[in-house]
Amino acid sequence: MTSVKEFRIEEAATADELGRGSFVFTDDYSVFDWGKMPDTIPQKGASLCTMGAFNFEILEEAGVPTHYRGVVEDGRVVSLEETSSPPREMAIDLTRVPALPNEGRTYDYDAYHAEAGENYLIPLEIIFRNEVPVGSSLRRRTDPTDHDLPFDDWPDEPVDLETPIVEFSTKYEESDRYLTRDEAGAIAGVASIDELDEIARAVNRHVTAQAETANLDHQDGKIECLYYDGEVRVADVVGTFDENRFGYEGTQLSKEVIRQYHKRTQPEWVDAVEEAKATAEREDRADWKSLCERDPEPLAADVVETARDMYCAGTNAYTGVDFFSAPSLSTAIGAVSRL
Repeated sequence: MTSVKEFRIEEAATADELGRGSFVFTDDYSVFDWGKMPDTIPQKGASLCTMGAFNFEILEEAGVPTHYRGVVEDGRVVSLEETSSPPREMAIDLTRVPALPNEGRTYDYDAYHAEAGENYLIPLEIIFRNEVPVGSSLRRRTDPTDHDLPFDDWPDEPVDLETPIVEFSTKYEESDRYLTRDEAGAIAGVASIDELDEIARAVNRHVTAQAETANLDHQDGKIECLYYDGEVRVADVVGTFDENRFGYEGTQLSKEVIRQYHKRTQPEWVDAVEEAKATAEREDRADWKSLCERDPEPLAADVVETARDMYCAGTNAYTGVDFFSAPSLSTAIGAVSRL
């Protein structure tokens, strides 16, 4: 179970074989690592499933290995073009996810890999960046010279990157952290860190190319991967408005819209989340949420409607197919810009 989608297991993975199952996408959303928020966004789950399936089919056609098997309609696994309505369930190959033991904020990856063998979900997120916006954490953590950029200090304006930057972060720690390449290589186990880098760049190229067909600016994104039988395959979901950030007509088109809305309208809750995370880090505790003194409030009805239109209109534009009854992307983005 994740905060926005559920697992269905038909056949569990073994040490030597992949299993079979599916993701069931819900209309839940999560910001600031909170998990399930107190309200839902109608048709968000179908949007993510549709857009994710569309991207997986692009990757499969391009020869990029993935865990995707199709989408589920009336109990059958079919391609996206065979569906009669936007799907909510995605059929996938399953790998193993061993327990990751920890003491406080110290995690035992040796134990994870001792159980994992050579059929496992790689406990990393691989992040790719095509732009460095003003508020990016990359500016706080690194200098431009670390990325062979032709200036010593970050400029006041966003930076468009000629060559994407690829980074690695932890996946299953209570508070994820960015890693050096050597640290990421150790956490990846027998999977090649160079191959993970290469696959992330390939995914980025294909998503960026598709975004350009809809005049979308693909800013950044992330992937997860599995390792099986000597091969790295793309797992989870790719290229959606939850995993990636896009822009359109100068306005953000992603989950970041909802995140920033909470920062503007519920700053006390956002501050409480950050304070709880900082306290957990000082006390070497993995669980920070129990330390948070506030809970988030539901969104107003008009904000929910704007978010729904953003997801649905964005999916229509990105895929070039009117899967959803939704306003034009320009109309939807106009409402987003007025939030």
